[in-house]
Amino acid sequence: MLKAQRQNDQSFFGHPRPLKGLFFTELWERFSYYGIRPLLILYMSAMIAEGGLGLDRPTAAAIVGLFTGSLYLITILGGWIADNWLGQARAVWYGSMLIALGHLSIALTYFFDQFFFYFGLVLIVLGSGLFKTCISVIVGTLYSAQDSRRDAGFSIFYMGINLGSFMAPLITGLLIQDHGWHLGFGAGGIGMLIALLIFRFIAIPQLKTFNTLCGEGNNWNHAVVRNKNAPRVVLLFLLLVMAVLTLTFTGIITINPIQLATRLSVVIGIGVLGYFAWLLIFKGLNKTEKIQIVVCFVLFMAAALFWSAFEQQPTSFNLFAQDFTDRHVLGFKIPAVWFQSVNPLFIIIFAPVAAWLWVKLGKTNKDPGYISKFMIALLLAAAGFLLMAFASHSVATGHGVAISPLWIIGSLLLLTLGELCLSPVGLSAMTRLAPAVIQGQVMGLWFTATALGSLIAGLIGGHVSADSIDHLPDLFMRCVFILVAGAIILLLLKSPIQKLLNQCHSESTKTETP
Repeated sequence: MLKAQRQNDQSFFGHPRPLKGLFFTELWERFSYYGIRPLLILYMSAMIAEGGLGLDRPTAAAIVGLFTGSLYLITILGGWIADNWLGQARAVWYGSMLIALGHLSIALTYFFDQFFFYFGLVLIVLGSGLFKTCISVIVGTLYSAQDSRRDAGFSIFYMGINLGSFMAPLITGLLIQDHGWHLGFGAGGIGMLIALLIFRFIAIPQLKTFNTLCGEGNNWNHAVVRNKNAPRVVLLFLLLVMAVLTLTFTGIITINPIQLATRLSVVIGIGVLGYFAWLLIFKGLNKTEKIQIVVCFVLFMAAALFWSAFEQQPTSFNLFAQDFTDRHVLGFKIPAVWFQSVNPLFIIIFAPVAAWLWVKLGKTNKDPGYISKFMIALLLAAAGFLLMAFASHSVATGHGVAISPLWIIGSLLLLTLGELCLSPVGLSAMTRLAPAVIQGQVMGLWFTATALGSLIAGLIGGHVSADSIDHLPDLFMRCVFILVAGAIILLLLKSPIQKLLNQCHSESTKTETP
């Protein structure tokens, strides 16, 4: 009866009505994030006379990497807080408020001290930690385990992410060009305020009605396990964050963003390696599960390598668009941040094609498999950076003359196609390969790959400037060589990994046979 009630609710494109409120909540939250993300490095590296912070580009890029990497890392803590204390809905609500306050704080930098800029970034990171994973969990509660609409529902939800990502740079880019930085940052805050209101006054009532019709309690509104120590852990963490901020801005301690990003990358890399080793040695996994964990680790390393290239969009690609790209069209100068809308536009266009292709290949037993898809992703990213190497060489030999925007657009197309081969495929691989008892932990590790890649991208992305144009082809070519090397390593590992998986599958089948 319960399943029938769920299936009968087809109010939003054949899906449960609450998906509508969650869809628009996510759309406007992503609008707020992608509205300010491409502005960060441009604002921080702009001269003080131009309204910026006057930081050198490597430092500014490292701060962007720290911001993005921390945002993904903190989702692990955010998910734990939701499970052990707040529940999913309250986590999204409080996360929304923190993000909105973060945008407000950044906008206030125009009137007050730059402390408000960095404080705003911290608030956005903390709020996103609560918001990012929890709203996806709520979407999952709309469907039973056997509901065939589940994947399609998440695809619709993912479309909201990309619509918000597509619109945001177009609007904020015009605002900063015509009215200054504060309005560009303020637009992101307005987007988050809209998301907060939609969630409170549309999504939550829809969820309550939906659960009532299904005869369920509001399971999305309560902690899975009531942990009495959770509030203390959160309080101690917040006090630590405030202490670091206070000590930094009073000059008692000095933080070098480049050194911090470098050391954090090393710590995360060693930590992930140690955690995978702990899972293999001490978790009591059988032979098959251990091999699956090894495969997960290989995919994790490949993903971190891919994201270290892909996440250069808000840094090196953004700066290249500003400094070396001819942005004049029919007398209008395109804002540099508009190029940040290219990736989500390509996702909207090509994601259905990729989904159709994988299904078609699967039906004919020609699916290339996880390792091959990751190889393709790395090679596509390498091809994208090869285009950027040629583009920067053209600029260098042309003595700084701006080049066609088609170079960046072509590179972004290749990176997007690589993303479609890796991101959704990786999520599917983790849920399939991770043993049930540690599936949540492995998913957390998967998102850590994005954090690690973002930190590395921040360290690379600040080296684009007019005085270093002669070195840019070498910089981009090094990225090409590293990505191709990663693909070659995957090629060498593909056959032995597949043999081990086939062997384990064969042994498992024999064990199950009576």
